[in-house]
This record gives sequence, C-alpha cells and structure tokens, in this order.
Amino acid sequence: MPTRQAYVHLVTGGARSGKSRYAQELARQCSDTPIYVATAKIWDDDFSGRVSRHRQDRGPEWTVYEEQRTVSSLPLAGQVVMIDCVTLWLTNFFMDTKQDVEQALALFTREIDALLALPGQFIIVTNELGMGLHADTAVGRAFTDLQGWANQYVARQADAVTLMVSGLPMPVKTPAL
Repeated sequence: MPTRQAYVHLVTGGARSGKSRYAQELARQCSDTPIYVATAKIWDDDFSGRVSRHRQDRGPEWTVYEEQRTVSSLPLAGQVVMIDCVTLWLTNFFMDTKQDVEQALALFTREIDALLALPGQFIIVTNELGMGLHADTAVGRAFTDLQGWANQYVARQADAVTLMVSGLPMPVKTPAL
C-alpha cells in the first residue's frame, strides 16, 4: 500500500439523510475553492434530475470533475476534495467487470489506495447498508456485499466517519489527537 498522505472523512447514511449536503458544508468550511468529484453515470431522466438538483446546491466556487473510475488521475493533490459517491463509483466497476464482486472490489481498493497516497483532504460520501430491505436478486445481494466491503475498507482508512441520521451528523469515528 502506498504511503498515506491524505486526511479522510467518510460521510455515510441512508437515502435522503443529508450526507451530500453535510459533506459540502465540510468542504466549504475547509476551502474557499473546494473540488467536487462526481462519480455518477447518468442513465435516465429521473437520475438526470437528481444530478441537476445536486448541481444547484453548489456555487461557482466549486471546481467539478466528472470521473467514473480513475479519480486518482485527476489534479487533486493538496486540495480539499469531496467525492460523491462510493455507491455510484462501485457501480461502474461492478458493471465493467460483468458483476464480478472480487474483481470490482480489487479495482476499487486499488483506486482508493492511489487516491489516499495523494496529499490533501478527502471527504468521501457513501450510502450506508443494512438499514433497509434485503436485495431480492442475486445481483442485488452481490452488489450489497461489494458495497459493504468497500465501505468497511474506506472507513478503516478514514480519520473521521460521520453517520447522517435524518439530517443530523452523528460522529462514529473521530480523529486521534
């Protein structure tokens, strides 16, 4: 694993828990010119509308990159960077590997390791699992496994982890003094 130079804050929570809004607030508190990395691939009109709402939440001070896989290749060193979100990022790897969980996880962890070898502050957003319905398809269960393992990997690397509950930030892991 590369030498770690990054400070990492993982923000997790359920759908509509306020995790993206909270992560944006953190980034703006740390920098007048934060970077936003969008990992989504827009696949339909509904999702396009959701992305548009996220864009409206950000002001002109943000530099925005749309990158679905190799986030570490972007010019992020020394910056305050918000990555939204792990779930969509993983989906890209999962689909690229024809739903091979082990291969997708290996690609993702390699990319996280490369990212965290960069100096900077990274605020990473992800969806929390285990608080909702159990997937009723084999593919859904495989993706749940993938995301659970990926979330655990990032959380172990993180200096801070915040769980969003109904718009309220709940510290789960705080930086060591």
